[in-house]
Amino acid sequence: MRQIFLDTETTGLDPRQGHRIIEVAGVEMVNRRLTGNRFHRYLNPERDIDAGAQQVHGLTSEFLQDKPRFADIVDELLAFLRGAELVIHNAPFDLGFLNAELQRLDRPLMVEYCPEVTDTLKLAKDLHPGQKNNLNALCKRYEVDNTSRTLHGALLDAELLGAVYLGMTRGQESLVMEMETKPAQFGQQSSSTHAPLRIILADALEISAHETELTRLEQESRKSSLWRSTLSG
Repeated sequence: MRQIFLDTETTGLDPRQGHRIIEVAGVEMVNRRLTGNRFHRYLNPERDIDAGAQQVHGLTSEFLQDKPRFADIVDELLAFLRGAELVIHNAPFDLGFLNAELQRLDRPLMVEYCPEVTDTLKLAKDLHPGQKNNLNALCKRYEVDNTSRTLHGALLDAELLGAVYLGMTRGQESLVMEMETKPAQFGQQSSSTHAPLRIILADALEISAHETELTRLEQESRKSSLWRSTLSG
């Protein structure tokens, strides 16, 4: 199971207003273990950054001026993401920006490259209704160290999301492991720990009572009992 924990930073909140991606990062996990493979790029958005967005991530136009454009890194990004399950906190936001960037380049939308997406914000709301479910709150809830997160950053947030996701889904992992191990354990117990079955034979009094009951049943039904038919056969 290959998963990519993905995050972006942007010039603003709405790609329909021309806002662009200025940072994109993904970290790879296979079978619930980080592989060390990651993708991280800062991007020149070719436009101004909203003051509110800059307060969130701290990235400036001056810093991004010499960085590559999305078109310069799109092939490398899609090669890294292709076929993986994307795990994103508030997935509609990031996917909306990625799809807008792809549309500018006349590329297929993200669903063509990564059909499976898990939105950890939705998952968190299902698990903890009525509570704060932003990334900082989840880090606190699942005891993930986020002391270095003074500003939003795509790479750091993707790494924190991976740790939070493991905490959120740990119960599912334990259930699967339990279901996988119990049959083997049961088989071992049944063959090695159960005592031999005791065979208790009927005594003469019990045999006589049984014969009397069979005779009564045959008289009422006016035919031979299955028990005696089996014995005589």
